[in-house]
Amino acid sequence: MGAWGVLAFDNDEACDWASDLDDVDDLSLVEAAFKVVEDSGGDCLDAHDATDALAACEVLARLRGEPGYNNAYTEGVDAWVAAHPIDPQPRMLARAEAVIARVLGKKSELRELWDDGVGAEWREAVDDLRRRLRA
Repeated sequence: MGAWGVLAFDNDEACDWASDLDDVDDLSLVEAAFKVVEDSGGDCLDAHDATDALAACEVLARLRGEPGYNNAYTEGVDAWVAAHPIDPQPRMLARAEAVIARVLGKKSELRELWDDGVGAEWREAVDDLRRRLRA
């Protein structure tokens, strides 16, 4: 999985996803990440897709002024957020809530991977992200 920690940007895939923010001036990348999760239906949600979706949720939390944490891996995202003061609409935040529920659900490869290790710590980090989206 290329992860070194439980936070949304503590893995290679999320950092790769975040680097694509430089190519957009809107929430189209966030919407695309959500759509992949939404389109997965009842199938098992791929870990890569879940990772991208959590990174997208993190962008929304940061746009709301709720970063939760800052480190070397969030610098690019934080710079993008500062340059794009977008107010996430309630519909987008509701989608983020549904995405998080899906990522934490029974048919989530990412949840399964974390359950094999430090699942409780990962769930705490995702729950914190959810709280910051609601703040």
